[in-house]
Amino acid sequence: MAHKTTDQSSTEAKKIVHDVQLYINGEFLHAKGNGTFQNKSPFTNEVLNEVAEGRKEDIKEAVEAAKHAFENTWSKLKLAERMTYINKIADVIDEEVEEIAILEAIDTGLPISQTRKMVSRAATNFRFYAKMVEAKLYGEAYQQDDEFMNYTIYKPLGVVGLITPWNAPFMLETWKVAPALATGNTVVLKPAELSPLTANKLAEVIHKAGVPKGVFNVVHGFGETAGAALVEHPDVKAISFTGETVTGSTIIRNAADTLKKTSMELGGKSPLIVFDDADLERALDAAVWGIFSFNGERCTANSRVFLHKSIKDSFVEALKERVFNIKMGDPMDPGTQLGPLIETEHYNKVNHYIQLAKEEGCDVIQGTIPEELKAGNFVPATLLLNATNDMSVCQEEIFGPVMAVIEFQSEEEVIAAANDVKYGLAGYVWTNDIKRGHRVAQAVEAGMIWINSQNTRDLRIPFGGTKASGIGREGGHYAMFEFYTEPKVIHVALGDHHIPQFGKKK
Repeated sequence: MAHKTTDQSSTEAKKIVHDVQLYINGEFLHAKGNGTFQNKSPFTNEVLNEVAEGRKEDIKEAVEAAKHAFENTWSKLKLAERMTYINKIADVIDEEVEEIAILEAIDTGLPISQTRKMVSRAATNFRFYAKMVEAKLYGEAYQQDDEFMNYTIYKPLGVVGLITPWNAPFMLETWKVAPALATGNTVVLKPAELSPLTANKLAEVIHKAGVPKGVFNVVHGFGETAGAALVEHPDVKAISFTGETVTGSTIIRNAADTLKKTSMELGGKSPLIVFDDADLERALDAAVWGIFSFNGERCTANSRVFLHKSIKDSFVEALKERVFNIKMGDPMDPGTQLGPLIETEHYNKVNHYIQLAKEEGCDVIQGTIPEELKAGNFVPATLLLNATNDMSVCQEEIFGPVMAVIEFQSEEEVIAAANDVKYGLAGYVWTNDIKRGHRVAQAVEAGMIWINSQNTRDLRIPFGGTKASGIGREGGHYAMFEFYTEPKVIHVALGDHHIPQFGKKK
């Protein structure tokens, strides 16, 4: 298969990439201050487009529009009418799926072969929540003898603020937008400034679906300005955030002043544990996919791989072979497996950690970057051998295609090491001893554990972590009941029960 040249990719980008505006109250608008910022290609570091820079005044306008829409339009619709809009959004995504996948690859550096699969799941998110709300969003009833009937209903919060990351942005945006809208809330989305193209495309999709104005709004901008203003606004009832842990802590502190609900899906340093009785070929496939797909920029990546001493040497040799065979290239080339990192600053951060690994005593094994890719933010697939769990590169989130390999001998030892980190998002256990699999999975401190599997997603189950990896859960009824709605209790007297008659003259 012929590889695309940089010039060919730039030409394709110019065909569909245009300057991005804010989307507020059903209109695409310039920022009130007319400020813009540049969006650069991870593959060439050339400017792709200009993006409107929203600030506090733009957030204020978007929240006002969302509040008006909630009170006067969206909350007034019958359930069937609202679900018609949610399903229409899914239909439009299906119509636009190829363009969305291309935009995602251009904007993030993720390989097109991966963005096509990710984007195709976005329509499923909307259809899933339409079905969930229709089938499951109901309360409970309790009769108290013959005196009372008490029942619960679930009410949407109102305006919710969604702050989304730059890795897999379209899919992660729809994870939040779909349940928020389906449960009856209105939305102000502040997408990551490093990946604005598909957030803008989502606005175009929702506009095309005919969703009433003000129900969905997008304000592009920076966390310190637009993001902070969204968190602090008193009419925003909840903030759902996906990103790194320090930012999440700041959001929680700032949200406390207005007593907002918060949901935080934060960083990770997830272990993948391979015991000596595991299906080693499948474990190898999972370990390589789990850290080197998504360019290593995924919160659930198995960045720490623990290998039993008896199989470590042979497993490492197989890892080396895979690492040298992973194909780096143009994100628009269907054969590319590893694309460039999102931006130069992040590229420098990942390379800093690789240099630190050498200083800490690791043997660093990685491929070489072809000369024609030097303009991009490419970091080759990298192994850190002879790592120990106390090293900085095994404790801190690198968020790139870097795997630390750590040896262990006993079940107790590896559980202790897996837990000896501040994060607790995901974990992976490979063993054919199912009793051991369950023991270890239950002992590892993480919100999600897979046994003999790579990271697979089921929308019905909770997604989220423990410790520094977050607070709250997304997915299934956890999103519907625990975050995007509030329970209300209605107490109904069925007869003339006794009421104390304070102050009544005898």
